[in-house]
Parts: sequence; structure tokens; C-alpha cells
Amino acid sequence: GPRPRPGQEVSVKVLGALEDGGLVERDPRLTFVPGYGDVVQALELGVPTMQPGEVSFFLAAFPYGYGRPGREPDVPPEAPLLFEVTLLEVRDGPDPQPLPPAARLRLGSQRRERGNFHFARGDFAAALRSYRLALSALDGPAAAPPGPQEEEELREQRVKCFNNCAAAELKLQRAGEALAACEAALSISPNNGRALLRRGQLLAQQGREAEAALVLRRAMELDPASKVIHTELSRLVKRRSPSA
Repeated sequence: GPRPRPGQEVSVKVLGALEDGGLVERDPRLTFVPGYGDVVQALELGVPTMQPGEVSFFLAAFPYGYGRPGREPDVPPEAPLLFEVTLLEVRDGPDPQPLPPAARLRLGSQRRERGNFHFARGDFAAALRSYRLALSALDGPAAAPPGPQEEEELREQRVKCFNNCAAAELKLQRAGEALAACEAALSISPNNGRALLRRGQLLAQQGREAEAALVLRRAMELDPASKVIHTELSRLVKRRSPSA
């Protein structure tokens, strides 16, 4: 059969082992869309080269497995992995389906954690992609209205994703996009200290010092013990003060 095309969904049987033979992955039917960042790079890159029914072995250096930090408790740092992969099925990617709130939360959290994994290994573009996919899951069509607790959890997850997007955009040296992500977080949670601090820092970098000062003072009101906010505000005040 044909190899998977971009956007198609695949199901694979996966076994993954360390060099000493210790089994660290066993999934009889793992389903994902290559390119979404939901699986390790060895599978992202390797499975699209396969045909349905094919069995392949991928020897993955650590950047294509669990990166420099590894995965506690079973994958050591910088560990190469051997994957045995069977491509079970290829099908067109699913249209977004209405999901119950609990499923939206679970999928959003899974993709955000995947983004954190990419961020920790320095792949900021992949991290950003995962964070955006997490937001798509959280904002996707709902099979039922969320209850009050689920609504609050969805809101908190969205704020975390936007803050993480801002951090990834900064690592990619895209200050404008980072600022937009901060403002999206604040539109959901106006008193989010992390978003306020980063927005103040970004405004100051753009020379919008009066706006930055207002934002940082608001952040200080919410967290008066923060040394970081005090430092940023003091630096801004010195910058605005006329030189002697």
C-alpha cells in the first residue's frame, strides 16, 4: 500500500528498547499524525517512510529519542534507543470531532507536556507547534458544555499554553509574536503574573516604557515579594530617569 502522506493518521505497533535490551516502550496500537509532535522524532521521521504491513527497526540516537535529559525513571540521559515498528494502518486525518470536556483537557495537557519536552531539549519550533496543537484541542468543538470546574481547568490550561507559546517565541527571537501570546493569556486571565511580567519586559524592549511601567507595577501589586519584578521595574525607572 502507499506510504503515509502529510496530514494522514497512522496506527503502529511499537516496541522500544535500550542498548542493554531493557524494554521502555510497548504499545500495541499507537495512533498519531506525523508532524504533530506527539511522538519521538524517530517515529515522526521514520513511519512516513513505511508501507502498511511493513516491520522496520529504527536505531535512534538520543536527539531522535528522549533527548539529552532522557525520561525518568526508565530512559537514562543521552540514551540511544532501538524501535521495532509495525505500520498497522494509514487513513485520512480525522476532522476535529466534538469531544467531552474531560477528553479536551486530557488531549490538551498531553500536547502541552509534549511541548515542554521539546522545549527542554532545545527544539523550540517543535515546542511551539505542540503548544498550538494543545490550544486547538482545548478550543475544539465540544460534545457537551463543561461544568464549572471543567471550565476553570480549560481556562487555566489555555493560559499555560499561551505563556508557553510566548516563551518559545522568545527563544525563536520573535518578540512581536511573544507579546501577542502574552496578551492572549491576559485576555483570559488579566491578573496572571507570569504573563504580566513577560509583557512588561517585552514592552520595555520595544521602547514603550510608560506602558511597561504600568504593567510591571500591576505585576508588583499582585506579587510584591517578587525579586524579578522589583529588578525589572528598578531597571526601567533608571532608564527613564534623566542622566546626571
